[in-house]
Amino acid sequence: MVTLQLRQLVVQPGQRLQVHDVGWPELLQILASPHHELGDQRACRIAYSDGVLEIRMPSAQHEKAKVLIGDMVKIFLEELDMDNECFGSSTFKRQEIAKGIEPDDCFYIEHQAQMIGRDRIDLNFDPPPDLAIEVDVTSKTGLDAYQVLGVPELWRFEEGQLKISVLQQGQYQDVRVSPHFPEFAIAETMTQFIELSQTKGRSQTLKLFRQSVREHI
Repeated sequence: MVTLQLRQLVVQPGQRLQVHDVGWPELLQILASPHHELGDQRACRIAYSDGVLEIRMPSAQHEKAKVLIGDMVKIFLEELDMDNECFGSSTFKRQEIAKGIEPDDCFYIEHQAQMIGRDRIDLNFDPPPDLAIEVDVTSKTGLDAYQVLGVPELWRFEEGQLKISVLQQGQYQDVRVSPHFPEFAIAETMTQFIELSQTKGRSQTLKLFRQSVREHI
């Protein structure tokens, strides 16, 4: 049997790779040694569920959408005067349930005060993020990790559309209204402005988005 090390595998931008039978100690080694196991590919995102490690290498298009959506969430939070802590693509993991995930972006809103000054996250004591964002299709491995870790709200930008899912009785259910921003038609509005950014550019789009939020308030 031929054994390959992860640094020998190449994941192209926009693609994902699944590696099976990865034990928890191996996962910790990968996360702790970014320049050893995955080499230059540690710019990727990982998802881990019951021994399956998924490695996803974001494309430039993916990164642009991720940053834009995150910036719009920050504008919502600022204009609505909602305190928050942003933890970006931090790694969230718990050994006893064999799950791990790195979102494209995430925010603590209800639990923001608890997370002020936190440099390391331990889900044995810390809550999961209140809102997580994923761009491109989230696999079963990723969804399983989000569900079991208990992330209450997940936004997924897929095929040009923003979808909102909330955790209900341990399963994600798609909804039309975000519990964090119930007064806004989040999915339709953000999808519209993401499309606008293709012609207006990021800076002008965010200016127009902030103006739209202020007018709605």
